[in-house]
Amino acid sequence: MDSGRWNAPVAHGPVRATLRLPGSKSITNRALILAALSDSPSVVRGVLKARDTSLAIGALRALGSTIDSRGADVGVQPGRPAAGAAVSVDVGNAGTVMRFLPAVAALTPAAVSFDGDPRARERPVGALLSALRALGGSIDDGGRGALPFTVHGKGTVPGGPVTLDASGSSQLVSGLLLAAPRFDAGVEVRHSGPPVPSLPHIEMSIRMLRGAGASVEVGAGPRPDRWVVEPGRLNLGDFTVEPDLSNAGPFLAAALVTGGSVTIRDWPEVSLQAADAILDVITQLGGSVSHGDSGLTVTGTGVINGISADLRDIPELCLPFTAAATFASGPSTFTGVGHTRLQETDRLAAIAKEINALGGDVTESPDGLSIRPRPLRAPVGHAFESYDDHRMAMAGAVLGLGVPGIEVLNMATVGKTFPEFTSVWEELVRGDDS
Repeated sequence: MDSGRWNAPVAHGPVRATLRLPGSKSITNRALILAALSDSPSVVRGVLKARDTSLAIGALRALGSTIDSRGADVGVQPGRPAAGAAVSVDVGNAGTVMRFLPAVAALTPAAVSFDGDPRARERPVGALLSALRALGGSIDDGGRGALPFTVHGKGTVPGGPVTLDASGSSQLVSGLLLAAPRFDAGVEVRHSGPPVPSLPHIEMSIRMLRGAGASVEVGAGPRPDRWVVEPGRLNLGDFTVEPDLSNAGPFLAAALVTGGSVTIRDWPEVSLQAADAILDVITQLGGSVSHGDSGLTVTGTGVINGISADLRDIPELCLPFTAAATFASGPSTFTGVGHTRLQETDRLAAIAKEINALGGDVTESPDGLSIRPRPLRAPVGHAFESYDDHRMAMAGAVLGLGVPGIEVLNMATVGKTFPEFTSVWEELVRGDDS
């Protein structure tokens, strides 16, 4: 057996487990940035320890903050690099680092160079760089509108109104909003273009900004395209990170696929994440949801409904839901996820190719996927390619519940957001209640 292959365990009956998930990557990295921009030291509790958050911590240290890790708690003392310093930031393949840190770098008096993994050079960032220039930042990207680039910090950013097309990623908006209280005039961001995906992530940024003392105004309407942040002080203080509900997706899918029951401990009653949207799709697929002292429990019947759902607000769940839909009683269509073609990999093309190689019937559209359930089989010697994408690797695990012989390549890529995923998953399938 190739050491680079992970044998996805088959479920021989309904899974039953209680799990505690690691902290949210999205919340962790926003909290670390707000702490670094605060007027006084902060403590961030329940921090996710994974590649994306390690990259964020490394970047903020390079930008002058003192960060002290004490287990899952992290102390942050704001700071700045020396005037005229040359600083390097490795973004890896972390969108939150690539898109959230340039505005922070522009507030320093240093020249900050950004680069990362080869795939990161293909991911959308040009609209953010253009917007930051319009707000008074100085950026040299060689005209590429992509990594690598250098932010020539002036110590301040004038700020003011700016318009950009954020249809490629909601992070393009959040990357301006998070630093905006430190801009001289704050910022008024307007979006012009197709709908912004993952709006709950912008709402997450807004709620965390307000919690740290910022004044934020949002345009009216169900899908706003205007956000105003006033200049002012920030104080994150003592902040606790929620569990990562995106990482709950494969485990909730496991309950549906096996007709089992999975409980997620500490599921927040009121969440910064798109919890309601996740549970709405789970219910449409045929799962039942209940809240109790142990956490949130999803129970499957063993029959998965074919559904049509817009996943624009929860795109990270597209791949585990697509894997679950291959076992459904009828066809499914998922839309609103065209922008995921520009994430760690082209997720729509990747999942369609890998499921179809197992005998499935998945077709792509510009904006989504259609899944027609068919019996699946892993050919001898075949490997399920993860494409260095943690969500693809997790989708392979979901498929493996019902398809013997699936071997996932480079399962270690789950370390991006959930380093312990394989051990927790294997305990789930074995029936070791954690």
